[in-house]
Amino acid sequence: MTHYIKIILFISLTLTAGSCQKNTSLQEYLVESQEKNGFITIDIPTSFLQLKSEDVSDEVKATLKSIYKINVVALPAKENQEACKIERVKLKSIFKKNKKYKMLMSMKLQEMNVHVYFTGKTTSLNEIIAFGYRDGLGVGVARLLGKNMNPANIITMLNKLKIDTNNLNLEQFSAIFSK
Repeated sequence: MTHYIKIILFISLTLTAGSCQKNTSLQEYLVESQEKNGFITIDIPTSFLQLKSEDVSDEVKATLKSIYKINVVALPAKENQEACKIERVKLKSIFKKNKKYKMLMSMKLQEMNVHVYFTGKTTSLNEIIAFGYRDGLGVGVARLLGKNMNPANIITMLNKLKIDTNNLNLEQFSAIFSK
């Protein structure tokens, strides 16, 4: 009988200790991922983002100026199948438990599940986060940080945007797309 009491006590203590752990923020997750093996991380300065032409509205120009940082973290599934599943659960938990992230949309693109979240007000966003995963491909999250970004102007700006690929090395991301 005491054996059962010890088991129940151990399980109770484990559950209690586990419930006291604080929730990880997306920022903490991004920082921790930079130090983990197998992860691909990149911080893209906004200086690499340029408009295709200057013939755009002042609102689009202001939207580009309102963006100050882009973070991307990915874990390719190649040799990391179990780790990808664990990271997917961690990211889902971050978005579910932290009420500041509001769901913008969810979709399936080429068998990849993509969820887009935002922080701020619907008329002035502070973050746009795209979280995607696919079995056999991997898991990743991209975060666009800014101040008072207008959602309508973001869409317009993305269509008018070009990336200065001469100064940006994205070769490390080719591992994400190879199986």
